[in-house]
Amino acid sequence: MKRHATAHWSGSLGEGKGTIDTQSGALKDHGYSFKARFEDESGKSGTNPEELLAAAHAGCFAMQLSHFLADNRTPAEDLDAKSVVTVEQVDGGFEVKSSALTLTGKVPGIDEAKFKELATKAKEGCPMSKALGAIEITLDANLA
Repeated sequence: MKRHATAHWSGSLGEGKGTIDTQSGALKDHGYSFKARFEDESGKSGTNPEELLAAAHAGCFAMQLSHFLADNRTPAEDLDAKSVVTVEQVDGGFEVKSSALTLTGKVPGIDEAKFKELATKAKEGCPMSKALGAIEITLDANLA
């Protein structure tokens, strides 16, 4: 399996802007810029690589956990996962430092301990977590 996305950028880092396209078409000529990445904390001026990374991590984690829950014979009714990716300035540049996963699940027939065990297993085993092995990944998982 291979998936792709493309990015186009014009201009300098601070004044330039670009567009991102995904293979699925979910993003098509979607704008991104320095402001969207580093200055607009509201996140409303366009996407950025860290936001896309957070979306990929949350989605991958939720899918992995749904598989483990089904194997446990306690399929989820709902899983609401969120990833907050933290970027810090280091030595004149920027580094992704962490991804903090939070999860609320509605899972009939499971106790809190087993839910947290499977959520931790999903956090450690989902392909995006493995790809993000260079950063800290935390998890706060709770049943609804």
